[in-house]
Amino acid sequence: MLNTNAVLEVLKPVQDPELQKSLVELNMIRNIQVDGGLVKFTVVLTTPACPLREFIVDECKQAVKTLPGVTDVEVEVTAEIPQQKGLPDRQGIDRVKNIVAISSGKGGVGKSTVAANVAVALAQLGAKVGLLDADIYGPNAPLMFGLSDIRLVPTEDGSLEPAFNHGVKIVSMAFLIDRDQPVIWRGPMLNGIIRQFLYQVNWGELDYLIVDLPPGTGDAQLTLAQAVPMAGAVIVTTPQAVALADARKGLRMFEKFTTVLGVVENMSYFIPPDMPDKQYDIFGSDGGEKFATELGVTLLGRIPLEIPVRTGGDNGIPIVMSQPESASAKALVSIAKSIAGKVSMVALSQ
Repeated sequence: MLNTNAVLEVLKPVQDPELQKSLVELNMIRNIQVDGGLVKFTVVLTTPACPLREFIVDECKQAVKTLPGVTDVEVEVTAEIPQQKGLPDRQGIDRVKNIVAISSGKGGVGKSTVAANVAVALAQLGAKVGLLDADIYGPNAPLMFGLSDIRLVPTEDGSLEPAFNHGVKIVSMAFLIDRDQPVIWRGPMLNGIIRQFLYQVNWGELDYLIVDLPPGTGDAQLTLAQAVPMAGAVIVTTPQAVALADARKGLRMFEKFTTVLGVVENMSYFIPPDMPDKQYDIFGSDGGEKFATELGVTLLGRIPLEIPVRTGGDNGIPIVMSQPESASAKALVSIAKSIAGKVSMVALSQ
């Protein structure tokens, strides 16, 4: 007999491919309706950026169509992003579900470009996203978001309203100082401003707070790691051996405090603009893949070196917006989806 219970029963073997658990067990199948031979239900994913969305929907439809009497299946897809669980020795941020650190061992590997594009991609996919530019000495987020002329003024209670562009809320040291003013601070002052950006910014409700860290394993990384419960960290590198050596140190540091979600290999190969079918391994090849395999982490993706990536950052329009069909934009969107999927896996496995 075709009814709600029969639909649930036939859907029990269908699993979330990443969590390896039944969708029914995870309460991801809801609002089942049976109208004659038409079956309708809702699949509630763990992120709107789910990289396996179409696969899951197809699996559900195929399972339900095995029931006698089914003539059609309609699936609505929504998302409820799980929240990272708190830790007794670290203070979470009110209404912020997941904090993701984007880090690198070495400067110049494109970490801020990755952070900006991942944040915008997640926002485009339907998530509520913030970006904390924690590179206090060399803040670049305002330039990459077209907000170089914006200045933020703290309220009487010391709180800040974040800037906003491309669907992302943003806070950066560059919003508080003159453009040419250097930040000449010792560690304790840097610690204080990062904590202010974490706890005294009116972030509102966020699914993901992306933290763009400076390179290395210094005060900024320790402040973040020891202050908040993080959903995980992403390490950005190039295929070059020198960059990989420093990336290893950054990865080992974050392993002590949180989950390493994976490695992003940036500038993987160069695509000449006048020869889009050619590619050149300027910084070497397969370094990120070998690195990830050796250290037992996921290679989240490889981003080619294309001129529009640089021009998009300089012009304040990240490439996932300016040229979404480019190879780099597609790679960055795929990486954003993979990060979101990993974050959900971490939250649901706790």
